[in-house]
Amino acid sequence: MFDYFIVLAEMRTGSNFLETNLNALDGVQCHGEAFNPHFIGYPNRTDLLGLTQDARDRDPAQLVEAVKAAPGLNGFRFFHNHDPRVLELALADRRCAKIILTRNPLDSYVSLKIAKATNQWKLTNVQRRKDSLAEFDALEFAEHVTRLQAFQVEVLHRMQTSGQTAFYVAYEDLQDIDVMNGLAAWLGSESRLESLDQSLKVQNPGSVTEKVSNPEEMEQALAGLDRFNLTRTPNFEPRRGASVPSYIGGATAPLLFLPVPGGPVDSLRDWLAALDGVSADDLHVRMNQKQLRQWKRKRTGHRSFSVLRHPLARAHEVFCRRIVATGPGSYDKIRDTLRRQFKLPLPEGATDASYGADQHRDAFHGFLEFVRANLAGQTAIRVDAAWATQATIVSSFADFILPDHILREDELDEALGALASKVGYPQAPAPMAEAETGPHTLKSIHDKDLEDLAADVYQRDYVMFGFGPWRT
Repeated sequence: MFDYFIVLAEMRTGSNFLETNLNALDGVQCHGEAFNPHFIGYPNRTDLLGLTQDARDRDPAQLVEAVKAAPGLNGFRFFHNHDPRVLELALADRRCAKIILTRNPLDSYVSLKIAKATNQWKLTNVQRRKDSLAEFDALEFAEHVTRLQAFQVEVLHRMQTSGQTAFYVAYEDLQDIDVMNGLAAWLGSESRLESLDQSLKVQNPGSVTEKVSNPEEMEQALAGLDRFNLTRTPNFEPRRGASVPSYIGGATAPLLFLPVPGGPVDSLRDWLAALDGVSADDLHVRMNQKQLRQWKRKRTGHRSFSVLRHPLARAHEVFCRRIVATGPGSYDKIRDTLRRQFKLPLPEGATDASYGADQHRDAFHGFLEFVRANLAGQTAIRVDAAWATQATIVSSFADFILPDHILREDELDEALGALASKVGYPQAPAPMAEAETGPHTLKSIHDKDLEDLAADVYQRDYVMFGFGPWRT
């Protein structure tokens, strides 16, 4: 069934005990922390399955193949800070059995603190037990939990997207012989345990509060944790890939503009062209990834930047350009759906003289309500990049390039001048302000209700980028 197995665990989760019981099964062998960056398999070992640590580090796939080729069913323990190349190999391999071992993060944190203080990582003789109290550090614990959760979420997502499943074991399950024998059956082993290993002893029995020197401080810090993620804002937006063809590179200037759909684009394109005294047609546009890499290699010291627009102003611009308008670039089918299904009081056409400011305000309010439902995955209409959150758009840049600067539209005069000066253009022109699109301006319809609705729809952007109320 399986060619080999990987125990995905962390320090102080009981992985030594699990390994010992796995090795008690006939034909099953766990080779310790085979891909620990500081040793191979176990401390003070120089080789594993005929490979040295240097050979493993040069090509970890060699050791994976050696594990697979060893007699019986073989595997190893893997922690979040082990060789990431191996994690990629294992998670992609359906013939690798994934055993996921977890423990209450507070227990593992305190146990780790005590182990570091005493330098005692295993206990086989109770008479030699070293005693110490851990000092609870709230920030350190928060970082500990964040690391564990990030690793667990990554593994879970990879398993889900590849259609695989794992065998989950909690720290408390390690003392249940039926669970251990269930694991043996899942691995395809015919062997069964008659009893659990008795050589390893629990190092720190007792309650957590008895193991720390500052239990009151610990309890106070834990009381502030949001255990059930009550304040988390669910995000149902689909992930977006890097839209490299939309990036705009200077003709000569080593500046690369990463546009955010719905934000300022035309004025930035013209500004980039003006730096070199050329037309916008001379800029580097519609590049593929290879062409962009070539552009970057030819421009040492290049800088990339993106520009954020206030969410309310951006939504209004998109609404006017894509929904109210009916010409090139408009979304006619979505427009018809919004009129028919969402009852937006849109004009019959772009030149409808009866379409007043009050009607425009109501239609825009309805559009924001639609966007809220759309971003939450409650509509059949795609989440278009034009009204996706700017947080999602900026995150997509990281698939290929991270912007050096994220600027705000209302700060461009100063910010662009400073940026141009850094790359050798001290006399850069000021960018032109972009004219609003649409039959009515945002200022003419702005009110507190629209402001509050936009803050609710685009809460991620307001929180992540620090937006306040729109300035009329």
